[in-house]
Amino acid sequence: MNNAASRGISFGQLWRREWQVKQQGAVQWLYPLVLFLVIITLFPLAVGSEPQLLQRLGVAAVWIAALLSLVMGVEGLFKPALDNGTLAQLVVAKASLPLWVLIRLVIHWIFSSGIVAVLSLLAVPLFQLSWFETGILMVSIIAGSPMLLMLSAVASSLTLSLKNGAVLVPLIALPMQLPVLIFATGAVDLFATGLNGLPILALLLAGSIISVLVMPWVIAQTLKMAWLN
Repeated sequence: MNNAASRGISFGQLWRREWQVKQQGAVQWLYPLVLFLVIITLFPLAVGSEPQLLQRLGVAAVWIAALLSLVMGVEGLFKPALDNGTLAQLVVAKASLPLWVLIRLVIHWIFSSGIVAVLSLLAVPLFQLSWFETGILMVSIIAGSPMLLMLSAVASSLTLSLKNGAVLVPLIALPMQLPVLIFATGAVDLFATGLNGLPILALLLAGSIISVLVMPWVIAQTLKMAWLN
């Protein structure tokens, strides 16, 4: 990493390094996925087997499980980089910290919300949702989860220098994420009743795009301040 930083780190080098780091830490990113599976599997057992009740609660249950698994997985986004000196090397080498943050978050999204979107297909047998509703549910997760991840990443970076910062991340992130959850579940419900939920999905996608464009710069500055302190 030292030699790479001294020459200036390209996008490809950053991507390969972060991809390898993510693959090596398989246990860490598997925990949130296991949590997601546990929640959506136990939920039908808890509320009963009545088809209408399961269909009415299925979308919300899957989205809540996706949100909790996402929040659970963000505590290790930047802390290891601060502890092992990677962040310091990037700052000293004047590498593009926003680019590194963006790459790290994109890879994290692939291994978390990207997989969760595919696993949401389990809503068909577990909650007896139609394939159409489940498809819209998957689209809503893909459209809204980048914004959720960016908000969680901001909360994680703000608490990076605190001793028990991981405990505060959900407290900071969840109030900002609840509107996304409400809009996403509402969009699926509109489609389920034959109404047009495309404007809501478009709004979620627009929010995610804006978050991806803006938040890495905010997070990069927060990480730099945490390193200086």
